[in-house]
Amino acid sequence: MFWRRRLPHWAPEDSPVFVTWRLAGTLPRGQPELLVRGPLDGKTFVLQDRELDHMASGPRWLREPPIAAIFRDALLYGENVRRYDLLAWVVMPNHVHLVLQSKARLPDVVRWLKTATAVRANRTLGRNGEPFWQREYFDRWIRSEEELLKTISYVENNPVTAGLAASPEEWPWSSPAEDTGGETAGATVPA
Repeated sequence: MFWRRRLPHWAPEDSPVFVTWRLAGTLPRGQPELLVRGPLDGKTFVLQDRELDHMASGPRWLREPPIAAIFRDALLYGENVRRYDLLAWVVMPNHVHLVLQSKARLPDVVRWLKTATAVRANRTLGRNGEPFWQREYFDRWIRSEEELLKTISYVENNPVTAGLAASPEEWPWSSPAEDTGGETAGATVPA
C-alpha cells in the first residue's frame, strides 16, 4: 500500500479494481474535497457520487462529445498498449468510473490516462496551463466475484441513476454502448 496525498492506494497486481476521478474545479471553493473526505465506506461513496452526478456548478467538459471521445479513445487505446483489461467504464459529464484489471502498476496507468487526455482536452477547449483533472483518484480493490458484478452494474448504470439515459446502452460514453465491458469482459477475481 502507498499513500498519495490523502488517499491510500493498493491493489494486488492482476486484480480487478474500481477507479474514479473527477474534473478539476468541479466543487465550489470552500467545500471539502469530494471523494477525499475521510474514510469511505460503500454508502458514503455512493452518496458522494450522487452529489457529483447532480452538481450544478463547476466544469462539465466531458458532456461535450469531442472531449468525451478523447477520453474514450485513450481508454480503449490504452487497453492494448498500457496492459490493462477494461471490465466496465463510463464517462459522466464531470467524472469517470472504470473497472479494470491492470497488469501494470495502477498509478502508472492512471497517470498515463489523465495526462494523455488532459493535454488533448485542454488543447481542444483552448485552455493552456490549467489543470483538467483533479490531482487525486479513488480506487478500490475488488475482492470477490459478487463485488465485481455489483461494481460493474454500478458503473454501467451510473448514467441511468443520474437521469442522463433510460438504459445503460443509451449513454454513448460507456462500456454498454461500446460493447467493451460488463459480463462480456470475462473478468475474474484471483483466489
